[in-house]
Parts: sequence; C-alpha cells; structure tokens
Amino acid sequence: MLPLSGMTVLDFSTLLPGPLASLFLAEAGARVVKVERPGEGDVMRTFGPAEFDMLNAGKDSVAIDLKETGAIERLRPLIEGADVLLEQFRPGTMDRLGLGYEAVRAIRSDIIYCSLNGYGSKGEYASVPGHDLTYAAESGLLGLTTGSDGAPVVPWALVADVGGGTYPLLVNLLMALLRRSRTGEGCQIEVAMFDGLYAFAGWTLAAKAETGNWPVPNGNPASGSSPRYHIYETSDRRHLAVACVEQKFWHNFCLLISLPDDLAASDDHDAVVAAVAEQIAQRSSAEWTAIFKGREVCCAVVRTPAEAMEGALVRDRGLVSPEGILPLPLSPALRRADRRPAPALGQSNPLLAAVKPRI
Repeated sequence: MLPLSGMTVLDFSTLLPGPLASLFLAEAGARVVKVERPGEGDVMRTFGPAEFDMLNAGKDSVAIDLKETGAIERLRPLIEGADVLLEQFRPGTMDRLGLGYEAVRAIRSDIIYCSLNGYGSKGEYASVPGHDLTYAAESGLLGLTTGSDGAPVVPWALVADVGGGTYPLLVNLLMALLRRSRTGEGCQIEVAMFDGLYAFAGWTLAAKAETGNWPVPNGNPASGSSPRYHIYETSDRRHLAVACVEQKFWHNFCLLISLPDDLAASDDHDAVVAAVAEQIAQRSSAEWTAIFKGREVCCAVVRTPAEAMEGALVRDRGLVSPEGILPLPLSPALRRADRRPAPALGQSNPLLAAVKPRI
C-alpha cells in the first residue's frame, strides 16, 4: 500500500512549483485532480509536451472557468472528497473566486488548504507578480553568484521554485496531514518562495554574524573564494570542480597534484588558487579523472548535460527512463509502479457536478 493511497488532492496550481509538488503526491498514491482553465489549460501546456507530461503524469484534469456562475457548485463534489487543496494564485485571488479557505472549509471542514505564492499574503509585496528569477533577485542571493564580467548570471537550477517552493510545501503539507491523522483538524498552510530561499542563505547570514560585513559576490568558501572549494581549468579547456573541504581530502588532493607542502598549508588563498590552477592546467580532464579515481578526493569534471545523462552514475541510479519519467527523489517503496500519462485537458470533466449556470 502506498503512503497516500485513498487521498485526493485538488490542484489549482500551474507551471513548475505546485505541479511538481502534486506530482510527488500522485507518485505516492494520491489521486490528483488538476483544475485548469478551458481552452488553454495550464500555461505549461504551451511550453511543449515533454515539460507538461513530466510534471503531470498520473493526474486527472478538469477544465472549468472559475469565474463562471455556478463554478463552485460544479466543484462541490470534488471539494467534498478532497483531503488537500493546492493553489498558486496571488494572495486574495481564491477569495475573490469564492474559493478561499473559509469558503472551502465550510464544505470540507478538515481540508488541508495549501497556498503557494511568491512573497506571502502580507506586506507591500503581497500582490507583486514574480517568478523564480525575481524571487532570487529580491532575496539578495542572486547577486552573490556572478560571471567573469561581475554581472549576476541566470541560474539553470530553479532554486526559488523548487527549493523555496516545492519542497517546503511538501514538508509542511505532510506534517499537516500527520497532525490531522492525530487530531482530525485541517488547517491552512502558506508557503512563500521568497521565504524558502533563506534556507540557502546560511553562509550569507553566518558571514554577517561573524564579521559584521555582508559577503561580496563569490566571496565565501562555498562560492569559490577557498582553493579547497573552487573550479579549475584543465589543459583541454574543460573544468575540474574541487570540493576538498575536509583536511584529509585536501591532503590527498595536494599530494596527487604535486602541490608543495608550504602552499598546501598556506593561508594566502589567492596564492594557493593560482598554484593549484597552474598544476591542474598541465593535464587533461581525462587524465585528472584517472588520477583521482579511487583516491579519496572530492573532485569531479564539470559534465555537459549529455555526458551526465549518458554516464554511469545516472544509469546506475536509474534516473532516466525511456518513458521520460521525471526522476524524483522518492524511494521505490513509496511510489507507484504503474505509469499513467499526463491527462488531456478536461478529460475528467465528468467528475464535475452537472450544475446549470444561473441566469
């Protein structure tokens, strides 16, 4: 039996953070009913089939205009049977639609009502629109990682969406479900992606607390200022990521690259970085891979996506499948073995009550 078997999730979210969260729930056995607008549906449908299919496999879809007269009556049977409601609109939108927490709780008293948004429901930013990049920009964290020209770079990893939104939402939701199983009480949960980013701000806050100064771009040990945690160029113009934080790994690394003992122990980080860079530049990425193999050092060649996807590590971990299933960090014992495709827009509309619009 899967952990969420028998549970129903009513999902009003779109794009990435909310649908990724409900994908986890679907994989763990929950029935997820995706509520979409007629005609276009989730905006992710317009991005290409692969993106939508990976995020929405195994879900149902109903298409309904939430602004139409009688919409709530048509949704009532779904709300009555839902354990969880997930929405990702700007604060106040669900209330204006007649689907706010109090209205939904009047229909299903023990509902777990989850609101995922950018900046929270209070304060001057509550109604400001945004996406992953703008949340990261407002947090101050985007400005700490810059390119060679000193300008911030657009990250490939959507940290605010997934790390600040999806995962905090899942943690709070599962704790709320656990509490409900003990008390019978539902609740309202709000997760702001801006808030969630500060789980990644440990180095920044610690630097301020210890030195009285805010860190500069790329200026702390976790962003490249330390020779032990740095990226170096090889002779074939590839790059080697070095993360020899602990002394034993650093010691082994220095021996293998023939770094003199005085430099290995030096506190002059710039000098050590330059010396290590000189050594690494003498050999190719393949040569360094062979030298470090099995030698207790934390080093890796920076792979291209193609190299990574075709490599032994991804293959051995079973992360990529011919069916294009999104690799979720969910134990096989906790996820469904069967695979259903993503739904066509409105394919589950018979789930809606047959309520005639009021005239």
